[in-house]
Amino acid sequence: MGMPVEFNTMIVTKGNEQRIEENMFQLTKEGYRIYPIDIPIEVRKTIEGEIVGKAIVEKLQLAENKTVVTYRLLALNSTN
Repeated sequence: MGMPVEFNTMIVTKGNEQRIEENMFQLTKEGYRIYPIDIPIEVRKTIEGEIVGKAIVEKLQLAENKTVVTYRLLALNSTN
């Protein structure tokens, strides 16, 4: 019996991220997802949206058909 897994190369937040510390965020996604760990990847609000920054995934938790991604924001792209 198989388990559906999605491999992601960017973090898409849809505005659902939660700040844990100054540059640490946590995001819960439905389903099982694998992200590269310890490698900078893009962070976007939507799949087609602009890149809002770069982050390093520090922790993945997969349980009960959910994935919790803990990541550290390295750079934030700002229009200011």
